[in-house]
Amino acid sequence: MIGLVVVSHSAKAAEGIAEVAAQMGGGNARIVPAGGDEDGIGTSPDRIREGIEEADDGDGVVVLVDLGSAVMNAELAIETAMDSEAVIADAPVLEGTLNAAVETTSKKATLDSVVERAEDARDYRKLN
Repeated sequence: MIGLVVVSHSAKAAEGIAEVAAQMGGGNARIVPAGGDEDGIGTSPDRIREGIEEADDGDGVVVLVDLGSAVMNAELAIETAMDSEAVIADAPVLEGTLNAAVETTSKKATLDSVVERAEDARDYRKLN
């Protein structure tokens, strides 16, 4: 099953997003929060890399990020993750994580299909 890693500058935000996605659509998906850094607000390449390795069961990992340095640190973490195939989805972190979690439950899910479903969330409107 494709694993998910939620990267946010806030550990609490990453944990909350992972919790929402797991309860609303994740089934048995591995959704690992990797938020904050040793000083509090921020992101840590080491924490993200550990999340990727924890979420990976051999089928790959989709990384969902909030903003700014989260992208840069996720890219660095992917480069250093041992034996894990991981990609970043260009998607809003909450909606994208929920979409990705639902897609991981499909028996036909692939790394590409999970990224595509996460990125579908870019077009969501909350008001008409």
